Amino acid sequence: MSPIRRVRDDIRAAMKHDPAARNAFEAFVILSGLHAVWWHLTAKILWNAGFKFIARLMSQVVRWWTLIEIHPAATIGERVFIDHGAGVVIGETASIGNDCVLYHGVTLGGQGDSIDGRRHPRVGNNVVIGAGAILIGPIVVGDGALIGAGAVVVSDVPAGYTAVGVPARLLKPKGKK
Repeated sequence: MSPIRRVRDDIRAAMKHDPAARNAFEAFVILSGLHAVWWHLTAKILWNAGFKFIARLMSQVVRWWTLIEIHPAATIGERVFIDHGAGVVIGETASIGNDCVLYHGVTLGGQGDSIDGRRHPRVGNNVVIGAGAILIGPIVVGDGALIGAGAVVVSDVPAGYTAVGVPARLLKPKGKK
């Protein structure tokens, strides 16, 4: 995907999920979640090219600017929107699928070592993660899942399920017995 198309698609996602974004220009200039994701893409290119220190330095500068910390090795899908992003932390081996929304204070944190090298969550497509939610370890969050605000998730969340509470408990999708 071309960078111009990526920016256009990300702005459309922001406009879809943030009613306070009055127009595309305002979203482009003001929304820190978009800036953090776009700078992350550059940092990831540098990371993958072996310029790891420069990539980490860039991610730290972006963290100071946006209050959103995304490790340059993390994988972020298309049309991911970070709304009110202050305090969002996305760890080194985390991955986020396409069309996801993260609200402020979300942590995708690591826990120890894993057999396959992953220490952070893997989030599927079309997932919404509420404000202050903490997802820890190499868990998998299935497509279309919803993580409630303030939930602490330490185990897998199946596709379509909702996880709420501390520790998180699963709620089945409507119509599923």
